[in-house]
Amino acid sequence: MLSQTDNETLTQVGPGTTMGELMREYWIPALMSSELAEPDSDPVRIRLLGEDLIAFRDTNGNVGIMDNFCPHRRASMFFGRNEECGLRCVYHGWKYDVDGKCVDMPNVPAGSAYHDTIAIKAYPTQEFGDLVWAYLGPREHLPDKVPQLEFGLLPASHRYVSKRLQACNWAQSMEGA
Repeated sequence: MLSQTDNETLTQVGPGTTMGELMREYWIPALMSSELAEPDSDPVRIRLLGEDLIAFRDTNGNVGIMDNFCPHRRASMFFGRNEECGLRCVYHGWKYDVDGKCVDMPNVPAGSAYHDTIAIKAYPTQEFGDLVWAYLGPREHLPDKVPQLEFGLLPASHRYVSKRLQACNWAQSMEGA
């Protein structure tokens, strides 16, 4: 039987926790590709390792996963407009690309380089096996590609991808499996 302290160390996965930092070193399945089926479709709320995030597919079909809150006035990016290769904040209209770089600031004078200094926290993504995977760890440890699990190597006609909500922590899920 684990002590309460050991149990918390093992099961807490938020930023700055022991297991949270370890799990961020791996690609994590974030959502199904079908949840972002069309370019410029509505953003989707997701929660990964204790972080509230927004996922979206840009005009070119690239997937971005970023912080839920705009760094300017903390407006939720969920209400943003997905347009022309970026997600535009509903508050002041700042637009961010899938890498989190601010690419448009309509309330800043033309020719200003201020937008080069602004970014929103964003995470690398890859699609594999009808899933969108995210890497939340340090960029210097970013693996080249997601794990090449067998289901992803099969043709789409030979796999079925689904998800479910399971009210438990990751260790309980693994133990029960």
